[in-house]
Amino acid sequence: MAGIDKVKILVLGDSGVGKTSLVHLMCQNEPTTNPSWTIGCSVDVKLHEYKAGTAAEKTYFVELWDIGGCTGHQNSRGIFYNPVNGIILVHDLTNRKSQHNLRSWLAEVLRKDCKSQGNGNDYDPEEFAGNQIPLLVIGTKADQAENMRDKGKSRTSSVAEEFGADQFDLDCQGVKYLAPGSTNSVKLSRFFDKVIERRYYSREGQGHYSPQLDRRRFKNSHVD
Repeated sequence: MAGIDKVKILVLGDSGVGKTSLVHLMCQNEPTTNPSWTIGCSVDVKLHEYKAGTAAEKTYFVELWDIGGCTGHQNSRGIFYNPVNGIILVHDLTNRKSQHNLRSWLAEVLRKDCKSQGNGNDYDPEEFAGNQIPLLVIGTKADQAENMRDKGKSRTSSVAEEFGADQFDLDCQGVKYLAPGSTNSVKLSRFFDKVIERRYYSREGQGHYSPQLDRRRFKNSHVD
């Protein structure tokens, strides 16, 4: 087990959106009955079979870094962001602001100069054009959101659309949402494969990924 390669994935989103419950469900295949507030960061590990069922199948460790969403810790969270191989952005389907704030979280990881933290509407999609980190967007509390559909609540993440990232919704207390063979489970497995592919099998991904270095590369190669 000590010789198994690993990738590091950040799990980001506002406080209370259900990141800890989500990570527990992904790693333990069961809901957590009493999730606690994350202070700083908590790490859980999942074994993943890369390209399962093919000749290239190989086991990897997927480290899921659940980053606390408290705004008071914003200035100290940077110590968890480098290196990073993938990002899961999490929002609460019943809280539209948490969806808007996903851009702020992405900007924070990429070391962008954010003029107004917590207001995703202030960011231009072109600002993130240099991002090469695989992304996945997950909406939580799908059970509650079902009752709000008639109130015009949107379930589509604009961040996912802008980056062509997969997205899905779930209820962290429902095992069925990540049942083997389900659409959500397939998307999650495909995302893990993409992270591993970039980290270990692509020229750009050789070595750990540094958001800060990528930002410099993007600035130097930008063409108007």
